Amino acid sequence: MNSQESPSDADDTDTEWRFSIDDVGPEAEAAAAEAAQPDPIEPEEISLEHATFVALGVLLMVLFALTAL
Repeated sequence: MNSQESPSDADDTDTEWRFSIDDVGPEAEAAAAEAAQPDPIEPEEISLEHATFVALGVLLMVLFALTAL
């Protein structure tokens, strides 16, 4: 703040709008709600590599459970 400015002059520069009309109101709330919803996850094709590792993990867990008893 300049030494010649009064405190009221400094307050006048801070009175600019922080948000535009597009950023507030019912339209902005609807746009924000629409943007917050993520895209749905689409299932992909099962690959042989992924299925092999899943089957190996199931087999190891079954063997572990049988030996633990």
